[in-house]
Amino acid sequence: MADAVIVPSFRFAAQVAARSGQPIDLCYQCKKCAGGCPVSMAMAPMCSDILRLIQLGEREKVLASDAIWLCIGCRTCAARCPNGIDASRVMDALREMALAEGTAGGGRKARAFHAAFLASVEKLGRAYEAGVISLYKLKTASFGEDLGLGLKLLARRKLKLLPSRVRRIEEIRRIFKAAKTAEAEAAAEAAAKAEAGAAGAKAPAGAGHQEAKR
Repeated sequence: MADAVIVPSFRFAAQVAARSGQPIDLCYQCKKCAGGCPVSMAMAPMCSDILRLIQLGEREKVLASDAIWLCIGCRTCAARCPNGIDASRVMDALREMALAEGTAGGGRKARAFHAAFLASVEKLGRAYEAGVISLYKLKTASFGEDLGLGLKLLARRKLKLLPSRVRRIEEIRRIFKAAKTAEAEAAAEAAAKAEAGAAGAKAPAGAGHQEAKR
């Protein structure tokens, strides 16, 4: 008996492409993104592998991966990709999908840092390092870790105690508000579809025939 042919589902790839705005289907695995990634030595799978897994519809494997939390958003991948794919934007989309679906990997500390960083940008318009560190420490209860390094940064004036002002902060806050509204609407729509599917599964087998006779 011949082995069954496994056909990948393209639904996940379409969702990630729509959310990230990146032409994921154009990736042909030249691996230039992985070759230039400054954190590739720590990523497993690497960014090129993540793109391939997305193309193959490996939703659970991708969203539970620790690798998507290691991207630092330097956009070296975007500069090197011959097809203009910004893998860092793909990683951003995957992180948000993983958080929304409750399948996020990366460990508690990685997720805490992600939340602290976004909270700083939403409130101040940019990353306020001292604030991000403080919120991260509160979320992870890791107050004693890296204390020596923090003191050295303060001594060399590399860590500002007060945040700098950002022009037109209200526009940035409107972007966050719109994103949260869109996420809430998407979650409500998904919940409604799941509820409708569950209701359909519980309906008696003959109900449809009886309704058709009427």
